[in-house]
Amino acid sequence: MARLLRWLLAICALATLSVPAQAQDRGKILDTMKRATRFMVEKASTNGGYVWAYTEDFSRRWGEMEAYPTMIWVQPPGTPTMGHLFLDAYHASGDPYYYEAAEKAAAALIAIQLDNGGWHYFGDFGGQASTKQWYATIGKNAWRLEEFQHDWGNATFDDAGTSEAMQFLLRLYVERHDPKYLPPLKKALNFVLDSQYPIGGWPQRWPLRHDFSHHGKPDYTSLITFNDDVAGENIKFLIYCYQVLGGDERVYDAIIRAMNVYLVTQQAAPQAGWGLQYTLDLKPVGARTYEPDALVTHTTAANVRSLMDFYRLTGDAKFLARIPEALDWLESVRLPADQVKNGRAYPTFIEIGTNRPLYVHRRGSNVVNGEYYVDYEPAGTITHYSAWRAINVPALRAEYEKLKATSPAEIAKESPLRPGNARPLPRYFLIDAVETSDLNTADGKRTPAALIGSLNKAGYWPTELRATSNPYAGDGSKTPAPGDFGGTRVGDATDTSPFITDKPVIGISTGTYIDNMKVLIAALNPR
Repeated sequence: MARLLRWLLAICALATLSVPAQAQDRGKILDTMKRATRFMVEKASTNGGYVWAYTEDFSRRWGEMEAYPTMIWVQPPGTPTMGHLFLDAYHASGDPYYYEAAEKAAAALIAIQLDNGGWHYFGDFGGQASTKQWYATIGKNAWRLEEFQHDWGNATFDDAGTSEAMQFLLRLYVERHDPKYLPPLKKALNFVLDSQYPIGGWPQRWPLRHDFSHHGKPDYTSLITFNDDVAGENIKFLIYCYQVLGGDERVYDAIIRAMNVYLVTQQAAPQAGWGLQYTLDLKPVGARTYEPDALVTHTTAANVRSLMDFYRLTGDAKFLARIPEALDWLESVRLPADQVKNGRAYPTFIEIGTNRPLYVHRRGSNVVNGEYYVDYEPAGTITHYSAWRAINVPALRAEYEKLKATSPAEIAKESPLRPGNARPLPRYFLIDAVETSDLNTADGKRTPAALIGSLNKAGYWPTELRATSNPYAGDGSKTPAPGDFGGTRVGDATDTSPFITDKPVIGISTGTYIDNMKVLIAALNPR
């Protein structure tokens, strides 16, 4: 995730992103952008919404998993991300076509917004019967994607989908104050406020459900969640609302309580880190069957960064007070130099009480006969969830020391939480963001000239679809198939989880479109 404060305070320093387009090139850039966007809007979209990737003939399509033609995806880089991209393009070009495309994306999101105000990972215009069929076949058999194996029937904060959808609707409303966007925006805001626990955190899904016990583990979706920056994304949305919709005290209170939950969930020294999730009595706990009860190094590093951002927003030194303990704990679990590979020196999971690394493995071949298990053996770990992390503890410590030496009044003087500090939303949301990932986004350096030349006659950038999945072939057998699937991203032929193929086909990638458009937008040198 991008750092919270960058989203809150920056207005995109674009001058370093691209050499200003020469006058003779500007027309080519605008033409390329328009042709590529027309293809996505008029050929690829479903009712204004998008998935992550399509085969060239549109016979198959995928979000995080294979999707029906009636489905659109909310998880980034799905429909909300495309909406942000269209608004960025509108601001850079002035062409109303992009605003109209953004409105179509918003209409799709509003159509699939749940009554409680949130969103699921995807929406299905085929209706409930279509969604039920998808879960009974494709979703049910995705071995490693346990979040898709069951339909809870509620909304999720996971993977920033709901958060990005809310931010996009807020941005679109603020653009022209069109009143048609205010009711769904208010529903979304109430969803965030109503789902927050009194202690300040949020569950992964809401309204609360407890009906999916998996391999003996209780349903994890009601747990207080840091995983995938659930709390940070909700704080970001609430701050945006506070700064542009007026100083609502309910919103301010929710922001402060959400910041404080980071403090009360930090564990005592010498294990002064955080877990991915917490029980309501504030004990670290696992979630999916490959996420054990443990402290988690990358979550700890992310929470340290959040605490430093909270200090910048409030000037309150309590957010800095225990950062040194967290950094000391991270250093205590760093692997010896001879065990570090590719710069990943920190085991992902650390056992509570012992400080020993925990490693996740699996056996079997599909969702029926397969299972995950945890031990202390670093060999043969699963590959779809990294067992080690790269964390720059010295950089975090240096940033902490710099903040500690800065006056609280000085550090927070520009905070959007301070009275009288109302400020507009960033004009560009994606243009300086990190690379987009839809599992198939094209690699390599992008230049405006190369992008102009590589857009094909149909209007899209041909992309190797390296990520694919097995079509549904029936439920998995109780007997494991021959072979070792412990280190693969996919099991036997009945496993519908996406995997990287050695026989990619050419297709259409939403992530490639977004990343290419960001380069072209930046080349217009917008201000």
